[in-house]
Amino acid sequence: MHALTVAPQQQDSLRLETLPDPAPADHELLVEGLMLGVCGTDREIVAGDYGWAPPGRERLVLGHESLGRVRQAPPGSGFAEGDLVAGIVRRPDPVPCGACAHGEFDMCRNGRYTERGIKEIDGYAATLWTVEADYAVRVDPSLERVGALLEPTTVVAKAWEQVMRIGGRAWFAPGSVLVTGAGPVGLLAALLGRQRGLEVHVLDRVTGGVKPELVRDLGGTYHTGDVEEVLRAVRPDVVIEATGAPSVAFGAMCGLSAYGLLCLTGVSATGRTLRLDAGALNRDLVLENSAVVGSVNAGRGHYAAAAEALAAADVAWLNRMITRRVPLADFARAFEPDPEGVKTVLELGG
Repeated sequence: MHALTVAPQQQDSLRLETLPDPAPADHELLVEGLMLGVCGTDREIVAGDYGWAPPGRERLVLGHESLGRVRQAPPGSGFAEGDLVAGIVRRPDPVPCGACAHGEFDMCRNGRYTERGIKEIDGYAATLWTVEADYAVRVDPSLERVGALLEPTTVVAKAWEQVMRIGGRAWFAPGSVLVTGAGPVGLLAALLGRQRGLEVHVLDRVTGGVKPELVRDLGGTYHTGDVEEVLRAVRPDVVIEATGAPSVAFGAMCGLSAYGLLCLTGVSATGRTLRLDAGALNRDLVLENSAVVGSVNAGRGHYAAAAEALAAADVAWLNRMITRRVPLADFARAFEPDPEGVKTVLELGG
């Protein structure tokens, strides 16, 4: 098989290798890799800023946003040859902590979890890969060209679950959402907001190209400008932050309405400082009964919810989100910036 590998935390180590074909264990599927979504985490690993190789190894097979076709499935697994599948990323820690012991490994308390293509387990950037049947998710056949969007959709499926669970501490009937950031996670958060019947607003600094068109075609309203100004104009019940920009995240906190709920999904770079009135921020959050929650990764239930959401979406709209498809032979280009685009996928069969 062919696989993309890196030496984590070393610069310029990305390469395409020929490795022995994997042999599935009795409880595993053998899967032909079709495509791989590329995100900021992958680019950080390729840049040498992040990632861990499996114990005793120097190199890691990259990739966590997977889509493949089953070649071989064990009897009784619930899967069959030809099924489209994606692989769950995280595995519970071996101790385990209380959350992992209850199957909620996305909420691991001690940090000893492992992750395919990120932390100590080989990923899905390979023309053949194996996955435990319990960690495989069936993807609707209609999503063959866009199924690599499943993993980022799990992130927002979890974010929406957190929003609804926290909002449910009192009467909660949200009618509108502001999503900050029109990247893949932001657009998918907007999609799930529309599927919930909410009025959707999306804020991004890009003024042209496909992003505003995707929001409008979703039935949402696209905004540019200052986050606090947009919040004053829109007064959303929910804000989902998907940029990771500290000024946007804290601007959203400062502009929440009464009983407002902010879910942070964007990861910020360290070393950034802001000047703000911390006392006023704390006062407003307390007096308005507002809530701020961080959310990352996903559990099995979020993968199932994401698969349902994508199967119910307009496939043509999802396909327009994928603005760059790169063949495996040209793999390096997939990890270069694409400022005007939304989502890059690597075609593993190319």
